[in-house]
Amino acid sequence: MSLWQIVAIVAITFVAMEFYAWALHKYVMHGFGWGWHRDHHEPHDNRFEKNDLYALVGAGISISLFVIGSPLVMGDNAWEPATWIGVGVLAYGVVYTFIHDGLVHQRYFKIVPKRGYAKRLVQAHKLHHATIGKEGGVSFGFVWAHDPAKLKAELKRQREAGIAVVRDSAGA
Repeated sequence: MSLWQIVAIVAITFVAMEFYAWALHKYVMHGFGWGWHRDHHEPHDNRFEKNDLYALVGAGISISLFVIGSPLVMGDNAWEPATWIGVGVLAYGVVYTFIHDGLVHQRYFKIVPKRGYAKRLVQAHKLHHATIGKEGGVSFGFVWAHDPAKLKAELKRQREAGIAVVRDSAGA
């Protein structure tokens, strides 16, 4: 494969992962997978959360792709693009870890962004956590953040329609 093909596969995979993560978060984590995700939305003093199991699932996907793309493991049945898709999944996981767990939830470092896109990411995710329980909610992506004013308006609409219970401090 050419360098351009490799870069394209990694970049496309990285972008596609945001859509995958959005759908996983909205329909699995806030659906039948709520049992693993619930503690992420509730106050606790634990270093780890059941929600961290989703990171292990993502790592398993990436590792599986590396295996499928490896001639050492798969011999002539190796599919080289799988390696680069695995790199894209891994890259997204690393960015997710630094942005979501590190910047937004401050699990690894204490930085409070004052402006720019980093501030918007934090605001959007705090609005995601503004609902009580798994119903309703906004901002299910992890790297792309929508305008906080629009998210607040959507939370207000959901609260008024009885779709979501919104915490009083959410500003909706």
